[in-house]
Amino acid sequence: MRRRTALTLGAAGAAALMSGCIPLQPLEDPPPRPDRTDATPGGRPFREGGHLVMALSSEPDKLDPTTSSSLYTRYVMQTMCEKLYDISAEGEIVPMLAAALPEISADGLTVEIALREGVTFSDATPFDAEAVRITLERHLTLEGSARVGELGPITAVEAVEPLRVRVTFESPFAPFTAALADRAGMIMSPTALEERGEDFGNHPVGVGAFRFVRRVPQTSIEVEADPLYYDAENVHLDRITYRIMSDANIRAANIQSGDVHVADTISPQDIETLEAAARVRTLQVGSLGYQGLTINMGHVPEGQEPPTTPLATDARVRRALSLAVDREALVNTVFNGWYTAAGSPISPDSPFATEASSSLPAHDPQAARALLEEAGAPIPYPVRVTVTNTQDSLRYAQALQAQVKDSGFALEILPMEYTAVLDAQDRGDFEAVLLGWSGRVDPHGNMYSFWSTGGGNNYPGLSDPEIDALLVEAAQATDPAARAEIYGEAVARMQEIDAFVYLYRQRSLTAHREDVAGLSVYADGVVHLSHAGFLDGDDS
Repeated sequence: MRRRTALTLGAAGAAALMSGCIPLQPLEDPPPRPDRTDATPGGRPFREGGHLVMALSSEPDKLDPTTSSSLYTRYVMQTMCEKLYDISAEGEIVPMLAAALPEISADGLTVEIALREGVTFSDATPFDAEAVRITLERHLTLEGSARVGELGPITAVEAVEPLRVRVTFESPFAPFTAALADRAGMIMSPTALEERGEDFGNHPVGVGAFRFVRRVPQTSIEVEADPLYYDAENVHLDRITYRIMSDANIRAANIQSGDVHVADTISPQDIETLEAAARVRTLQVGSLGYQGLTINMGHVPEGQEPPTTPLATDARVRRALSLAVDREALVNTVFNGWYTAAGSPISPDSPFATEASSSLPAHDPQAARALLEEAGAPIPYPVRVTVTNTQDSLRYAQALQAQVKDSGFALEILPMEYTAVLDAQDRGDFEAVLLGWSGRVDPHGNMYSFWSTGGGNNYPGLSDPEIDALLVEAAQATDPAARAEIYGEAVARMQEIDAFVYLYRQRSLTAHREDVAGLSVYADGVVHLSHAGFLDGDDS
């Protein structure tokens, strides 16, 4: 078995970590960890009814499919705002509110979608092609929409029949169906949109197994079974409460005690204990997303001048920071080998992966220091890194701080609550931010809005015509092999700019009580609870 050098962060290592002295020891590759995506009933019947409590690791942002950007919003919206399409356990796109996969014209400029019959929004508004048109138009036109770049160069959306939508494009757009398998495909009640307008997120209405009841900020979100749901006979619970528990230790303790029934984002420090615990089961699946450092190159609050620091203006300094990181050593140490190192926004498991996107950037402290000297940057070079105040994020940030010291960097860690980090990132109030993206089945969803000029998630504030052209070319290509090759070229260019320093990929680790079944977690990271329920014959 191949062995790698890794950091040690045990009891004796904490002081060494904070001082920047990193003891090393050999570490074996982690054992194979097959995906477990579904909690099945195992032949036992569901006990109809009941109130399920899920411990949610961070608070969602506004419950608005057009403007939201938080993974945790997707958890909650999954139960009450279904999409035109979804992804399966195998990562394939499957119909949800659509009746079939789209019909695409030979020139790729026209897409028609047939819709499911007999569907009603939770406010009793009929679901039809006009509702889809209104939702898509809102995604395209609402100020602050995060969906514009996901939907491509649309020129028209028409309700051509009561249950058929036609979308016309200026040029072919291959990622469109995949976009509709995420927030862009969440269809909102036109009645609620007319009544609430931009306040829709505080009173969301969609098609789902559950409907919105109430939200207590920073505490909980509650939904109840929707009797109008088209598949209500397969909904087992009366109510779900998403309880905000940002502390991983508290989530682990609550799932063991039975005070909560499901808990997301289990820490690698806790997963093995929970797997051995009585009356607890776990799900785990690899991620399509990534975690990394976003460097602010020009995204600043209105009225402020763009940053002029070497990190913001000189690619050699950003390259030096990437070279300073031993990605594999960090994930093996901080996360006990449960996560994997990453060097690009494309998962190695993606059909669009290439050698360019799957290989890791080199770790070379001497070359990093030489680049800093060549750029005329001060050594040690200070970098303020904003990070969420969760235990795992802080552990990683501290280990990163210690590791890059030898390369000439001095990281200052600025912990914040998750939604505060999102706000700071949106405003451009950061130098570097350590945060992630849960991932999309099509690479366009992991790249375009982040790297394209003016993209909704372009937090570095960068503009590179070469990347713009490559991402547009990839989206227009219909052959998967051709698209993969173009994305490989884009990744090579991204690694020259290093606006995002990609670091690692999580495994989605979810715990549940053994008397709960019907939940699932797929590679997009979302915990699905629409058809979850308690099993009969168990008092746990």
